[in-house]
Formats: sequence, C-alpha cells, structure tokens
Amino acid sequence: MERWIEETFHADWRTRIRADKVLHEVRTEHQEMVIFENAFWGRVLLLDGVFQLTTRDEFIYHEMMAHVPLIALERPRKVLIIGGGDGGVLREVLKHPSVQSVTLVEIDQSVIDTSIQYYPEIGKKAFADKRTNVVITDGRAYAAETDDRFDVVIADSSEPIGPSAVLHTKAFFADCKRILKDGGIVVTQSGLPFHSSKHLSNTTKALSSLFKSASPYVFTQPCYFGSDFSATVGTDNDKFHGIPLTTLARRAERRGLKTKYWTPQIQQAAFALPGYIQAVVDKATANGTAAKSTKKAAIKRSK
Repeated sequence: MERWIEETFHADWRTRIRADKVLHEVRTEHQEMVIFENAFWGRVLLLDGVFQLTTRDEFIYHEMMAHVPLIALERPRKVLIIGGGDGGVLREVLKHPSVQSVTLVEIDQSVIDTSIQYYPEIGKKAFADKRTNVVITDGRAYAAETDDRFDVVIADSSEPIGPSAVLHTKAFFADCKRILKDGGIVVTQSGLPFHSSKHLSNTTKALSSLFKSASPYVFTQPCYFGSDFSATVGTDNDKFHGIPLTTLARRAERRGLKTKYWTPQIQQAAFALPGYIQAVVDKATANGTAAKSTKKAAIKRSK
C-alpha cells in the first residue's frame, strides 16, 4: 500500500512526500524520527513532523549555514556547532583549512548514528576528521557552561518546537555571545518568513538586542516548502558587511572551497531582503539596529 509522509508543522497547510521505502522509524528519548526513500528526493529525514533534510538538496542549507559566517573571517580557527547531528554543516566547516577544531554538540546520539548509517555521504568523513570533537549533551546547557571561546557559533537546530525550542531564545543567544571571541559571529536558522514570520521576528528581535548587527539572509531550500528560507547572523564585527566581492572571491579560492550553491556573489546577494521580509525585520527591531545594518550593507555593496 502506498504511503505518504506528511509534514505537520504548519497549522493551516500540509505537504507530503511519498515514502517509497521506510528505512527507520522510531521514537527516541527526545524526538520522533522517520527516515525514508523517495525516487526524487533521495533519502529524507523527518523529525517531530518536520522535514529536516533530503540527500538531493541538503548541500544548499549546509553550505549557507557554514560559509556565510566563515568566509567573513580572515582565519577562523575554532567553531562550535549546536545541533547538526547529520554532519552536513560540519562537513562544510571543515573545508576551511584554517579551522583547527570543531565542537559539535548534539542532544541525541541516535541522530548521528542514523546519519552515518543511512546517509553516510553527508557527514561520515567529517565525524572521523581529527579536528572534530562530538559532545552528546543539551546544547543550551553547553553554551551556558563551557569555558571555551569560538570564532563562529552555528546553531543548526530544527524548528522551535520540542527539544529545539530553547535554542531559539534570547537567553540561549546571550550564551552564544558570551562564548564568542572578539569579532566572532553567531548564525542561526530563522525559518520561512512567508509562512512563519513570527520565527524570523523573534530571532531578529533577540539578536538585535544583543549584537550591534543582527542581519537575516535568505536562500532557496526546495524541501523546506513555503518560499524563501532564512538564517540570521548576529555579530559585533563592524567589518562583516563591508567585505568587497574581490576579497570574498580571493578567500574562497585560497581556501579551495568547492561548493554547489554558495558563491561570493551569493554571499552578498543573500542579505538583500525582499520587501515583505525587510518589513518583518524593521518591525521586530525596536531600535532599528538590524534593519539599519542590513540596509546600510546593501547600499554599500551597490556602490
């Protein structure tokens, strides 16, 4: 009998992908997980009713979460990934030769285990890299308690439900700022602005209250049905938005970055927000910090 797996995150609409073969279906201590095959999407991961990745398009999200913050720094050395048990962001971070260590904090060991078992092409080699340090614990607690300092913190969390909800709070972002080195950068996914503008609004509001610059950027992620997907950068680094295209291209070439979605041009263009998204950002920031930083950067790049 034909089976379709339905995403249940959105209150007013549903999307489904046909499950040609269910490979793994389990309720762990922390979340409900389903992994299945589809002729078009490849292997698909669903957590708590939300599509997380497909092997067909995973490179887009993982490249944009990793390279946007890392290419902005001359020599990033220490990186923290909170979540990311599939290993995709880890894989992309490790493409930067200057990176000496990456700590990946995942609350659920089974996410890593199933990733290596069912889609090893995403992160298996990255988990085996000598620069990788995996810590199985609550990401919120780790950020609050660690004495380490990082050049970049990437919150590769799922939607703000279940165990991931705490990774979308101002308190968590404040802890991320505490563990950043001077000039460091934090980036977090901030959802689908067209359908879940509250997610982007709350993220922007929290980060703009903590950092000099809180700047959302967008990219197209086909399996995240519902128009543009957004992530948001928080930083006190005044140079983040002023990097010339030639410098970005030179850094990418020097580092030998091989990507399928990210380019130096995309790095700049992603921060040029559609009007309806910019309106959400403007409304979310009481003092206009994020809105001004994003607009100022767009104007500077256009000159």
